[in-house]
Amino acid sequence: MKIMAKIAIAGAGAMGSRFGYMLQKAGNDVILMDNWEQHVETINEKGLTVDDNGQTQVIQIPAMAPRAVKEVQDLVILFTKTMQLKTMLEDIKGTIGKNTAVLCLMNGLGNVDVIEQYVKKQHIIVGVTLWTSELVGPGHISFTGSGSIGLQNIDPREQDRAAKVVSLLNAAGLNATLSTDVTTDIWKKACVNGTLNSLCTLLDCNIEEFGQLKEAPQMAREILNEFAAVAKLENVTIDVDEILTSLQKLGDTSQAGAHYPSMHQDLIQHHRKTEIDFLNGYVAKKGKANGIATPYNTLVTQLVHAKEQILVEDK
Repeated sequence: MKIMAKIAIAGAGAMGSRFGYMLQKAGNDVILMDNWEQHVETINEKGLTVDDNGQTQVIQIPAMAPRAVKEVQDLVILFTKTMQLKTMLEDIKGTIGKNTAVLCLMNGLGNVDVIEQYVKKQHIIVGVTLWTSELVGPGHISFTGSGSIGLQNIDPREQDRAAKVVSLLNAAGLNATLSTDVTTDIWKKACVNGTLNSLCTLLDCNIEEFGQLKEAPQMAREILNEFAAVAKLENVTIDVDEILTSLQKLGDTSQAGAHYPSMHQDLIQHHRKTEIDFLNGYVAKKGKANGIATPYNTLVTQLVHAKEQILVEDK
C-alpha cells in the first residue's frame, strides 16, 4: 500500500467523518459511506463542515450509500455502529479486493467474530482509538484536541500489512502505533466506554461533569470490577486502578473533558439506539452464561434500554 491510497470510511458519523477529513487532507482519495441519507446529501451538496479546534472550514469529499460504492479500495475503515456491522459488511463487499486491508476501529466487544464471517482473516486489522469527534448535524462535525490509535493484524503473518496501514495513518497525523496485544487494548477501551459512555448518557453530562461527581469513582469501580471478572474468561487481565486513572485524566478539559461520548450523542442528542449490548450488555450476558455476577452492568444495560424506549423515534 502506498502512502497515498484509496480509502473508504464505512460509517461516516462523527468519528468516521473526522478520519475521512484528516486522511483526505493528507492527499488520499477518500469516500465516506453512510446510510443516513440527509447526512450524505448534505455533504455532497454543501460539503462537509468541520469545526477543527475552533477553526471552521468546509471541505469537498464524496459521500455515498454503502451499496452504491463498487470500486475496490486499498483500505476500508469500519466505523459503523456494532449493531449495524453485519448489514454494512454485506453492503460493502464490492469495495474489498484481494489486497484490501480492513481496519476495524469500532467500539464494543465481539466485532472480530462478526467481521471474520465476511472478510478473510489475513485482511483484518483491529485497533482502538482515543480520537474524539461530535456530530453537530447532517454534514457537520466538531472536534478539539488530539488522539492516538493502537492496531494489530489478527493474522500473525500479516504484520507488514498492518505496518503499512500505520504509516498511512501517521502520514495523516493520526498517531498510530502497532500493538502487541490488541485484544487487551480493546477490552481496556471497552472499560472506558462501559463507564463513560453509559453513565454520561444516563446522567446527561459530559466527561468532565461526570468526573466531578463524588459518586463517580465508586460507580466506575463497581462497573469495572465486573468487566475485569468477565475479561478473565478471554484470558485478558484488566487493572481496574489503571483504568480509573485513565478515566480521571480524560476528565481534564485539555483531554476529552468537554466531550459528550458517542452514546450520549446517539441517544440523548439524536434519539438513536445505542451500542449498549456490545459494552455493558456484553459483560452482563457473558457473565450470566458463566456464573459471574454482574448486577451493575445488568442494571446499566436495562436503564439505557429503558431510555431508548422513551427517546428513540419509530419505536
